[in-house]
Amino acid sequence: AKVNAASQLAWMALLVMSVPAVLGINVASVILFPLLFLFFAVPVGEFMLPYMMEWTADFTIRALRLSGIPVYREGLQFIIPSGSWSVVEACSGVRYLIASFMVGTLFAYLNYRSMKRRVIFIAASLLIPIVANWLRAYMIVMLGHLSNNTIAVGADHLLYGWVFFGIVVMLMFYVGARWSEPDSPPSAAVAAPGQTLPVTAAVGLRAVALTGIAAIAILAAPHVVSRWLDTQQGSGGGLSLQLPAQLSPGWRKAEGSGVGFKPTFVNPSAETNQGYIGPQGEVGVYLAYYRGQSTERKLVTSVNALVPSSDRRWNQVSSGTRAIEVQSGLLPLRTATILGKDGGTTPVQLVAWQVYWVDGQWIASDARAQLASAFGRLKGHGDDGAALVVYTRSDTPEQGHKLLGAFLKDNLAAIEAMLQARRGLR
Repeated sequence: AKVNAASQLAWMALLVMSVPAVLGINVASVILFPLLFLFFAVPVGEFMLPYMMEWTADFTIRALRLSGIPVYREGLQFIIPSGSWSVVEACSGVRYLIASFMVGTLFAYLNYRSMKRRVIFIAASLLIPIVANWLRAYMIVMLGHLSNNTIAVGADHLLYGWVFFGIVVMLMFYVGARWSEPDSPPSAAVAAPGQTLPVTAAVGLRAVALTGIAAIAILAAPHVVSRWLDTQQGSGGGLSLQLPAQLSPGWRKAEGSGVGFKPTFVNPSAETNQGYIGPQGEVGVYLAYYRGQSTERKLVTSVNALVPSSDRRWNQVSSGTRAIEVQSGLLPLRTATILGKDGGTTPVQLVAWQVYWVDGQWIASDARAQLASAFGRLKGHGDDGAALVVYTRSDTPEQGHKLLGAFLKDNLAAIEAMLQARRGLR
């Protein structure tokens, strides 16, 4: 499925499970904690970015208003009398959370004997950095506001954040040490000086050979299957994607791509962004087609987004889900309201709908799209997939949703037929 975190977790699990496989369950049970601690080497956590950024913005804005400072908010960006601020990935607190969870788990293992105290401290190491990051964001904005933006901006913004996090972790350790428990007495299985422990009988050569053959087969099988699956799909190079000049009656191509909006999908095999004019208004259609997916080219990934947080022209201020009835049944969708400027000057409000097309299915969920892609490959259907985004300029979200619904009901079948035809050219 080309999910980095899953591949890395599987590799680490293979390494960890090799210990009981080679040395036995008894040895693995003695070093169970260090074995499990190896999983902290896997870089996971990006999936939490949008949620933690939203929580940080919510807390900061509520705290500013309680402090008597007026705030105008648009999504993750907000303006106060002394200037404008935005919550980006570095402000989410994910790095704080992962680091605190790791060192908190190690501290709990080294300082407590009872499972109850360990669980409580680990839970605290998860909760405290989230709240601390909220306070850090609020204090940085307040420092900037009170100093007329002479401190807590630029590089010192990050420096103050890490110093504050270091203080929080040290306080967490200081408080946790008050309830530390002494080490348990040495195990009776440890040999006294001059004494030897009994040794188990040697494993037979046949058992070793069978285990080795099984291990080689298990390790080789995924590579053999993957090589076979690669022959069922194209390389993804040389593809082109062209929307027709007219879809259903009444919907014809417009010059350009509507209001100049374009979603960010990285390294697609082919893409197109076209506007259509119909009886009720103008709709933009963006398609990103993926084939021969790899770590560098993936349909579903955290870097693919309607609006990246670093975008200075467009700002996604809300998101949601909905489903509409089309000819083929119920179509699930992800929705968004986007604010920006047309040509960089005129304020614009867009309503956008997004959905994936994977193995002939329309899917809104990232996780379900990944699973459908994996099962499609296993069935020999290849890994072709596409992202469809339709958007329109609208004074109110309700008007935009109504227009996009009318457009998809009239034209989704034609778009799907075009994708099916492109999929057949492998």
